[in-house]
Amino acid sequence: MNTAPPPLLLVQGDEELLASRAITAAVEGARAADPGADVREYEAGALAAGEVAEMLSPSLFGGRRVLVVRSGQDARKDLITALVAYAKNPDPEVSLIVSHLGGAKGKALADGLKSAGATVVAAAKLKGDRERVAFVRDEFRRNGGRCDEAAAAALLASVGNDLREIAAACSQLIADTDGKITEAVVARYYKGRAEVSGFTVADAAMVGDVPGALEALRWALHVGVDPVPIADAIADGVRTVAKVASAGRGNPYQMASSLGMPAWKIQRAQERARGWTPEGLVDAMRAAADCNAAVKGGAEDRGYALEKAVFAVAAARRGGGR
Repeated sequence: MNTAPPPLLLVQGDEELLASRAITAAVEGARAADPGADVREYEAGALAAGEVAEMLSPSLFGGRRVLVVRSGQDARKDLITALVAYAKNPDPEVSLIVSHLGGAKGKALADGLKSAGATVVAAAKLKGDRERVAFVRDEFRRNGGRCDEAAAAALLASVGNDLREIAAACSQLIADTDGKITEAVVARYYKGRAEVSGFTVADAAMVGDVPGALEALRWALHVGVDPVPIADAIADGVRTVAKVASAGRGNPYQMASSLGMPAWKIQRAQERARGWTPEGLVDAMRAAADCNAAVKGGAEDRGYALEKAVFAVAAARRGGGR
């Protein structure tokens, strides 16, 4: 059950998933306490001190207000001064939530909020296998499942160290099993999971890494992954980058609602979009569509159709897709 966040909350650390979860929990707590809460989110680097003063000033209409200031390390001096001054005498009807990477940049803001008595939520990147194994086991527990250390280690070996991918993998395993995760379950699941190999192929192709894409593709086919979801993953990778690129540059959190996809996916697509032209993306979408038609239409050599798509997508990125 959510409870209203404290008047001052500092989410400090450079692990984006943990920081995002802490902010989401605080905002949901505020809305649970007051469904009509006025929630506003800003990037510190684009926020003026005057806007903060307006948001934090007493409201004529009452009601809870929540001000989320992300990337506090980017705040300018006048904004830091305004936030720290407010923090010394906060309004109990307002929740000020500030995220900060935790380094030396903008340290005055983090230190000022702490001195004013802010509640601090740590969101630092996990260090070493022991912390990541503990994270995996906690993920299963919070989702109603359970897993031992060997299973957690096997999952990490299959997925890697990106916390969002680890969390997504835990959630998927819970959904696809009875929730009792063993090393054997992880091995069985990942040997044939098309989504894992398919998106690995797509990611490599979208950044022009042909050798990496072909290696992942051939391994996936070797262990018996169905070609259809791989073709789907390639098409999804191209579509996502095209959709995000056409929306223009912007804050992933602010674009999430209009694009209908999570901020982390937008951020990843923005990174993948570098080096692409609109014409190249059109060519890549055509190649992905041809691949889908061949793979789903019973082409004689579906593996060859997938390899052809990898080369075509990479060529489109270089501008030679026509």
